[in-house]
Amino acid sequence: MAQVPVIPVFDAIVVGAGLAGLAATLGLARAGLKVACVGRPERGGAGRTVALLGRSVDFLAQLGLRAQVEEQGAPLCGMRIVDDSGSIFAPRPVIFRAREIGLDAFGWNIENALLSPIFEAAIAGVARFEAEVTAFDFGADAATLTLANGMSLAARLVVGADGRNSPSRKAAGIDATTRAFGQIALTLQLRHARDHDDVSTEFHTREGPFTLVPLPPAPGAPHRSSLVWLMRDGSYARIGALDDSALLGEIRSRAHGFLGDMEIVGARGAFPMNVQRVSRLTGRRLALIGDAAHAFPPIGAQGLNLGLRDAQTLVAHASAAKDPGGEAMLAEYSAARRPDIVTRTLGVGLLNMSLLAGVGPIDAARGLGLAALAAFRPLRRIAMREGLNPFLAR
Repeated sequence: MAQVPVIPVFDAIVVGAGLAGLAATLGLARAGLKVACVGRPERGGAGRTVALLGRSVDFLAQLGLRAQVEEQGAPLCGMRIVDDSGSIFAPRPVIFRAREIGLDAFGWNIENALLSPIFEAAIAGVARFEAEVTAFDFGADAATLTLANGMSLAARLVVGADGRNSPSRKAAGIDATTRAFGQIALTLQLRHARDHDDVSTEFHTREGPFTLVPLPPAPGAPHRSSLVWLMRDGSYARIGALDDSALLGEIRSRAHGFLGDMEIVGARGAFPMNVQRVSRLTGRRLALIGDAAHAFPPIGAQGLNLGLRDAQTLVAHASAAKDPGGEAMLAEYSAARRPDIVTRTLGVGLLNMSLLAGVGPIDAARGLGLAALAAFRPLRRIAMREGLNPFLAR
């Protein structure tokens, strides 16, 4: 029997070929590390798009991909928040405009199905292995991965970008706790009569945000948007069973005519909403990023943006370290990322729960906060800058 080859030691092996994993792979390779990516390419869920904001755009520029994303995405020049909760404390809608803080756009919204190929093409020269990892051995000096095809790979650093159920995290004995919100996100794409003017609109309802995010024109559809609609499980049992005609009626009602007449384009997606926290971000020779390190509902465009900040931070620390998987580097990475992850997870959870609670004092506090942002430009500017470039992530 022929001997199965053992691949020479890599500086880093990224486990997971989703967007965060591909970004980390490219970043580490561009920084001069010898990198391998293990995992099958992920296919974006039906109707899914991602709004890349702030530091994510900076990271794309660092990777040489910003121009391609801008070409295929829609600029987000403004963000409108509408309190549609029915609360007696509901303020008037507030619009955040990028030009108020000297930007042309906060970022760009792009379809997942278009973003993945951009990353895939960029890492064409990187070692790729699409076999499943069947075993992890995190040694003192290197980690060894055994693949389903019998091949072994060794590296000084393993980057766990392998999703919410992360096998690398479990192999390292890192605990994760999950909390279900009792909500489902319905995602799809729409074409509509009115121009979105490059402004996203987020309706805050009693069941969660109903968000319309600009997309670029397409043949036969000069005006398009993506929809992310959070609703309770019980509501989804009814709404998810509707045909497109009936569903469109529900969407039109909740959109309050903002974009005029609408038509559903393509397939729908549906995703249960959970928050997941991990006990630590690192293990011996292991750093977690993306959904392996944190997961929460798609509120405020935080999910992938947080994962890209993980990747960007890891690249910076690993590329500067004598040992990219050593204890010192891992401690630096964890210390740099933990505050941002904790505060973002807490903020998203509190916003979501404030909508679901329906309690007068909470409604009043939320309404007062939005009213203050609408009335005071300096406060609004601070909020926008913090949203794009979190202080605890700097």
